[in-house]
Amino acid sequence: MTVHLETQADLEDAIHTLLKQDPRLRPVFEITGMPALRRREAGFAGLAHIITGQQLSTASAGAIWARLSAAFDPFDHESLRKARADRLGRLGLSAAKIKTLKNVARALAEEKLNLDVLSNEDADVAHSTLTALHGIGPWTADVYLLFCLGHGDAWPAGDLAVQEAIKIGLGLKTRPTPKEMAPLAEPWRPLRGAAAHIWWSYYRALKKREGIIIGNGEKTNSVLNKSRVAKRSSAAAKIRPSKKPGVRT
Repeated sequence: MTVHLETQADLEDAIHTLLKQDPRLRPVFEITGMPALRRREAGFAGLAHIITGQQLSTASAGAIWARLSAAFDPFDHESLRKARADRLGRLGLSAAKIKTLKNVARALAEEKLNLDVLSNEDADVAHSTLTALHGIGPWTADVYLLFCLGHGDAWPAGDLAVQEAIKIGLGLKTRPTPKEMAPLAEPWRPLRGAAAHIWWSYYRALKKREGIIIGNGEKTNSVLNKSRVAKRSSAAAKIRPSKKPGVRT
């Protein structure tokens, strides 16, 4: 069954379940406190917003999105599909992003893509559906599933902040690769998205700065993880690694 993180209460319930399910998370939670749920707009507009912000600073991404969203009423896939490329370029979009947005708009118009059903699909299947589209990499897919759709099991395996937090929190010798992150997160299914909120908060508490999502070849735009963190000691929690299968020690 797919768990959805629609409200702060949903996230808190999921995290309390994780704390019972995996005792290794308890010392981490003692440092982070309860993270705040972050949500963004779903649908084509939400995905387009993320695509617009790829490889840009927060300020630049915000300025371009403000121009783009104001230029179309309504702002939907049909409007973007019909828009001239030169008009989109004048609004600040690169040729690559114009191509990506138009491909997504075309897939929606031809009913080859249905964003509404992704929130109820298996997280890995939904991730693959998105990354199969031209210009949609792991970073974009993970952000959309977790923050726009509230998919409770979305797992940002390529996120450097989550990787570093897990390295410290689980006492690993090296930062896990995206491939190694998959088995590490198995104990947290079907609540890997809630676990990601904990690890982002842990990273912020340890490093005293916001976590940054970064995917396969995709640069970050400072992000979405404006979690509420308890003002506690920044000393790393020393947690004994589990002997569970699939978890590196």
